Amino acid sequence: MATFLSRIFKYGWQSFSRGKWLSVATLVVIVLALVVFESLIVFTVITKTSLSLLQDKIDISVYFKPKTNEDAILKIKKAIEALPETASVEYVSREKALALFKETHKNDVAISQALQELNDNPLSPVLNIKAQKPDQYAMIAEELERESWQSITQKITYRQNQTIIDRLSKIIDITNRVGLILTILLTLTAIVITFNTVSLAIYSNREEIGIMRLVGAPNSLISGPYMVEGIIYGVIGAIISLLLFWPAVYWGAPYLKYFLTDLDLRAYFSTHFLSLIGYQLIFGIALGVISSNFAIQKYLKI
Repeated sequence: MATFLSRIFKYGWQSFSRGKWLSVATLVVIVLALVVFESLIVFTVITKTSLSLLQDKIDISVYFKPKTNEDAILKIKKAIEALPETASVEYVSREKALALFKETHKNDVAISQALQELNDNPLSPVLNIKAQKPDQYAMIAEELERESWQSITQKITYRQNQTIIDRLSKIIDITNRVGLILTILLTLTAIVITFNTVSLAIYSNREEIGIMRLVGAPNSLISGPYMVEGIIYGVIGAIISLLLFWPAVYWGAPYLKYFLTDLDLRAYFSTHFLSLIGYQLIFGIALGVISSNFAIQKYLKI
C-alpha cells in the first residue's frame, strides 16, 4: 500500500512539474481566488466591528418635563423594557443629569458660573433607550408616542448617527454581495483553468494511460496522480495566498486602528491563524480536487 501511494504521489508531482508555465498560470488564478476569499473574511470582521461600535453610540432619548413625577417615568421605563425590541433602558434623573453636566463642563468657567447663578436645576429627567437592532428604533419610537404619555414627555429624539448606521448597513450589504460574486467568479475561473490543465496532462499522457490499461493497472493508479496534481495546486495556492496576504495585514493593521480603535487585526489573525490556514487549505484543495475530478470523469471515463 505504501509503495502504491508513493507511486501515485510521484506521478502526480511529475505531471504538475512538467508544464511549468501552465502550472504557474493555474496557480496565479487559484491564488487570486484565495486572496479574494481571505479579503472577504477580513472585510466581514471589519464591518461587524464598525457596525457594533456605531450601534453602541445610537439610542433614543426621551426628555420629560422638569416637574414630571418620578413614578410616572419609571412606569414608562418598565413598559419600554417589556418590549422585545428593547435592549436596555437607562433612567437619568434631574439630579444625575446635572451632576453629569457639571462633570463634563468642569473646565468651562462660563458654564460653571451660570449654573451657580441659577436657583433651580434647568435639566430634565431622561430615558436613554437602546434597541436590539438598528431597524427596531422606529417601533420603539412609535410606542413612545402614545397619547397618554405625550402630556409628560417634552422631546423624543433619535441620535443623528442613526442615519449613518442605516447607510453603513446598506454599504456593507452591497459590498459583501460584490465580494461574494467576485469570489464565485474567480472560483469558477480557477476550476475551469485547473480543469483544462489536468485535461492537457491527461491528453499528453494518453499513450502511457493506454499501456497501463492494457497491462491491467487499476483505475485508482491511473486517475490518482491527476487528483494529486489538483491537490498540489490547491495546497501551493493556499500557502502562496497566505504568504502574500499576511504582510498586507500587518502593514495595514496600524492604519486601520486609527479608525477602529477596538479592532486589532494583527491580534485577530494571530488568534485565528490555524482556522484561517484550515479554511484556505480546504478551499484550495476543494478547487483542485473538483477540477481534476471533472477532467478525469470526462477524459478518462473512470
